[in-house]
Amino acid sequence: MRDVFVAGVGMMRFGKYPDATVKGLTAEAVRLVLQDCGLKPNDLEAAYFSNTFWGMFSNQHSIRGQVALRPLGIQGIPIVNVENACAGASTAFHLAYQAVAGGMYDVALAIGAEKITHEDKLLSLKSYASCVDVEGWPEQIKLLQALGGGGENRKDQPGQGRSIFMDIYASVARWHMEQFGSTQEQLAIIAAKNHFHGSLNPLAQIQRNMTVEEVLNDPLVSYPLTRAMCSPVGDGAAAAVLCSGDYLKRLANPRPVKILASVLGSGQDRPLDGQDIGERLSRQAYQMAGLGPEDIDLAELHDATAFGELHQLEVMGFCSPGEGGVFSASGATKLGGELPINTSGGLESRGHPIGASGLAQIYEIVTQLRGEAGPRQVEGARIGLTENGGGNIGYEEAAMTIHIFEKV
Repeated sequence: MRDVFVAGVGMMRFGKYPDATVKGLTAEAVRLVLQDCGLKPNDLEAAYFSNTFWGMFSNQHSIRGQVALRPLGIQGIPIVNVENACAGASTAFHLAYQAVAGGMYDVALAIGAEKITHEDKLLSLKSYASCVDVEGWPEQIKLLQALGGGGENRKDQPGQGRSIFMDIYASVARWHMEQFGSTQEQLAIIAAKNHFHGSLNPLAQIQRNMTVEEVLNDPLVSYPLTRAMCSPVGDGAAAAVLCSGDYLKRLANPRPVKILASVLGSGQDRPLDGQDIGERLSRQAYQMAGLGPEDIDLAELHDATAFGELHQLEVMGFCSPGEGGVFSASGATKLGGELPINTSGGLESRGHPIGASGLAQIYEIVTQLRGEAGPRQVEGARIGLTENGGGNIGYEEAAMTIHIFEKV
């Protein structure tokens, strides 16, 4: 296997763009990533395109990547369409990594684009329910309700007026609170930290600094989660160009970041106290990179809610099981702390256009390792990690990727 490098990254500001199209979002990300690495469309040898909801909203199925990339001059090469729920973009990146590492191509594009805002807000919210086992959903509801009680302060049904994933996260959060004594205030500390980081990121959808009290007083979504603890609905696109070491020599002004590990896996049947998918895959990634959790300088973790970050802190090995809330409350995960987490603002503030989120995480880590993150720069950052989960089956994510990067 050859060494693989990120030669360029590009990301537009995530947000609500009611008049935008997936084609337009894709074009902006392609423009930015090619500008970043100094390449042209005809330099690319393969492309991997991530999108989740275009077919559901606009009936564009099957050949989404070819449709979106052809007007940009990216045609005639292999174009692979990737759909893996919220982990789609990082899966596209993983496939591009495999192709370059295996010698199939010297340079490849990974790109994710998503438009979720819609004049029919209910359609937007209902779309998330396609990222679970639809036929098995009644059984899944029973499992989650048994796991985390009936949902304090909620009188309506799961998924009414919100993404169903807010109820999933809330159920597991309540279980964690019962088992380990974690608190709603600890979740608010995580969310406030991410809103602070997002206020420093010009590409974040939400750039509003919030106090812990403001987070706690925000409208309740599904106990213990308030609105400020949850990722917003939004649109956007992000991309990366990956290449071999030999190809780097062709670039006029290379600013590469090395990929030390790229791991993709799926969830599996397990008891509640069995090994979590994140624990299983992170150990694979650490082994591949020849590192441990103690070597990571910063990470972008999948925080569709604040509890998502708390949970991933534990299963990535950054703190002991049950200590994610305490670790966060210590200030360790804030800029200036021992392990800054989600310096982009995370999904809660940077935004979460599903088909693009994984590459937005990678954009942040690459920007940090290049030393180009401005006021949110992590001093001395050398090793970064991204964890991107997608969908839900049983007690865990249906899909997950973990990547580890090194400053060159």
